[in-house]
Amino acid sequence: MYAIVDIETTGGVKGPTRITEIAVFRYDGRQVVDSFHSLVNPQTFIPPFITRLTGIDNRMVQNAPTFAEIADPVRNLTRDAWFVAHNVHFDYNFIKKEYEWLDEYFKRDLLCTVRLSRKIFPGFKSYSLGNLCQSLQISIKDRHRASGDAAATVRLFEMLLHHDKQRLIPVD
Repeated sequence: MYAIVDIETTGGVKGPTRITEIAVFRYDGRQVVDSFHSLVNPQTFIPPFITRLTGIDNRMVQNAPTFAEIADPVRNLTRDAWFVAHNVHFDYNFIKKEYEWLDEYFKRDLLCTVRLSRKIFPGFKSYSLGNLCQSLQISIKDRHRASGDAAATVRLFEMLLHHDKQRLIPVD
């Protein structure tokens, strides 16, 4: 089982930065079997450059649930699954930090679609999600939004599974 995740945030991992949006697709190796998506009230200011990138502003998240209010579905969808993301350590470390603020330990096994793509699809100039999806003809709706980027990562992961002749991706 795989939990394919994407988040949007108020900035880099270090410091008091927080999650502003999250999407999780639970994938069984053939299809998405469950999903969760939500804006998240970061309880801190969203800088203008982040708003320009994501389109998420302070007004949009003021009535959104806090991470504490959505911790249960995130925990449940990622439990007993590989935590998969494009540049996985960014997404994982943010989510891990959010659980630490709730005094909860969060540990998952990780798979990075950037690293897998470099090995399974060598030779591209760029392995950013946007450029990789363009090279592989994967359409992305709502770029730099959690649900759109996570959905594109699901399609990328499907292609990685299909082309994984070296058996780099653990299968159940």
